[in-house]
Amino acid sequence: MTLWNEPWLLAVLVPALLAIGAMLYRAWEDRKARARRRIPKQWPLDTRAVTNSEELLVWHWLSRAFYDHHVMIKLPVTRFTLPREKDEGMDWYRLLGGVYCTFSVCKADGRVVGCLDVPGRSGIPRSTRQLKHSLLTQCGLPYWVVRSNSLPTVSEIRGEFLGEVPTPEILRDREQEERAMIAAQTNLRSALNRQRSNRHSDFSPLSTWPGSTTGDSKVSDLGSQWQDNSFLMPLDSRKGDLL
Repeated sequence: MTLWNEPWLLAVLVPALLAIGAMLYRAWEDRKARARRRIPKQWPLDTRAVTNSEELLVWHWLSRAFYDHHVMIKLPVTRFTLPREKDEGMDWYRLLGGVYCTFSVCKADGRVVGCLDVPGRSGIPRSTRQLKHSLLTQCGLPYWVVRSNSLPTVSEIRGEFLGEVPTPEILRDREQEERAMIAAQTNLRSALNRQRSNRHSDFSPLSTWPGSTTGDSKVSDLGSQWQDNSFLMPLDSRKGDLL
């Protein structure tokens, strides 16, 4: 006697085997999901710089321009905005949770007075720029997109962000402060170079992400919806130390 001669037996066995296979597959999927949720003993991650080299240049300039404020780095807009209707908060968070600006200028009380973006290699999508401009300007916050090689003047950006009307005295004092800061940076750079010479070694470059390359690297298809995701793809535009 064979199974083929007993169709009733096949009718019983086939559904049973399929059910067992489905249960085994589900148990395997559950096991994989638990393994993904399990905290690893050794994290496969390294530290890196918060900004890339292009952003770092703008950050240094902003710190001098807003010497009396705080320059926050890559702050999500959901950190300094609130929904007018509390029951809509989760909906707006889902929409805006991944939206951030490269730099946000804050007063000492933590209030943001304006935001700036520094475009990456692929720029900023037009829809993203329009979304941020519409959102921030309606909240009363200026929004600028700048590059390190085409920065506005200090008077222009402080006038836009703070409403300042510079007087000759303010300009003179600010020029003296900027000269003092530049001199301090020059002295620091010289001291670091002397230390390097004494140790016969050099500091590691800012871009220490494993496998990072020069600006010829291909842009990842896994980029964020809003901006390049620097967790998935290193954004440093060049290697080397910046002071």
